[in-house]
Amino acid sequence: MISATSHCPIAIVGGGLGGLTLARVLHVNGLQVTVFDLEASPDARVQGGMLDIHEDSGQVALRAAGLHERFRALVHPGGEAMRIVDQQGRIRLAEEDDGTGGRPEVDRGQLRDLLLNSFPAGSVRWGRKATGVRALGGGRHEVIFADGTTITADLLVGADGAWSRVRPLVSDAVPAYTGISFVEADLLSADTRHPASAALVGEGFFLCLGDHKGFLAHRETDGSLHVYTALKADEGWLDSIDFTDPERAKKAVLEQFEGWGESLRALVADADGPLVPRRIHALPVGHRWDRAPGVTLLGDAAHLMSPFAGEGANLAMLDAAELGQAIAAHPGDTEAALDAYEQELFPRGEASAAESAANLELMFGDNALQGLLERFV
Repeated sequence: MISATSHCPIAIVGGGLGGLTLARVLHVNGLQVTVFDLEASPDARVQGGMLDIHEDSGQVALRAAGLHERFRALVHPGGEAMRIVDQQGRIRLAEEDDGTGGRPEVDRGQLRDLLLNSFPAGSVRWGRKATGVRALGGGRHEVIFADGTTITADLLVGADGAWSRVRPLVSDAVPAYTGISFVEADLLSADTRHPASAALVGEGFFLCLGDHKGFLAHRETDGSLHVYTALKADEGWLDSIDFTDPERAKKAVLEQFEGWGESLRALVADADGPLVPRRIHALPVGHRWDRAPGVTLLGDAAHLMSPFAGEGANLAMLDAAELGQAIAAHPGDTEAALDAYEQELFPRGEASAAESAANLELMFGDNALQGLLERFV
């Protein structure tokens, strides 16, 4: 437990992949750090689906963290397979995973556990939802949590995602709705309970796009299918659906896919459990800020983008690794470390955000399927 007020030399707000990677890289460089996360415990919720970890970003971070070999043991065989189909479910492109690709798939929860268990127990303080932050002068900051506790920090890192509480210390930018809404669904034990859907999706990543909407799916390591129904829609569209009633929600979503193949519609119609709505937001492409003493951001807090370049988690981890290495390389000079880090962060984030925005326009624009196929031929 911590007292009502305590001091941390380095405090990370947010215990996602970025925050945990930073904690690990600082640990291997002999630096003490404390992570504060709003979740009540490490098992408070399921951590999400599959992630492709890129050779030039996420894997670079894992090497810096000394975890690359252990990461390789988590790779999902066959996960780099890809299948693109048309609106009737006819396969237009299929690529198998031969094990030589540079973006192996892992389960997000397993990767998170790998990071979480790689530095001293007690470094993460659970149930600490930040409700306010303020500068105290001299590069020090105060963070107030919902449970009434308060910390001060010599270095504060906002790794707290899209709606970061730390971001307002350096930037007035807020995420904007991109025009795309997701509805997530799961088909459990797919090979036995949903064999037709399992055969349609294949072993890895699955895409079907057209008419400014589509289906994106992954096969998970537990044998389930995780499906994202994606639509270009008004920001209020999801509010018109009663997600407390799964059958009514399914009907409302499937009304948007009249005339599409029944095999595709089954990805929603046969889903197990509730559907989960999610609006896709992004910060402005090229988001950056002036150097502010004693504080910085990483991951979605710094450069939230749509998921259509597959870079979000990878960039968060690379940001974290580079920040940790910069801090270790500038002992006693936090400002030099943060300046060096941000000089690399800003152009990298801008390039990926621009790619993501362009891919959104391609995937949900006119002739999306043909445009997508042309990318791969």
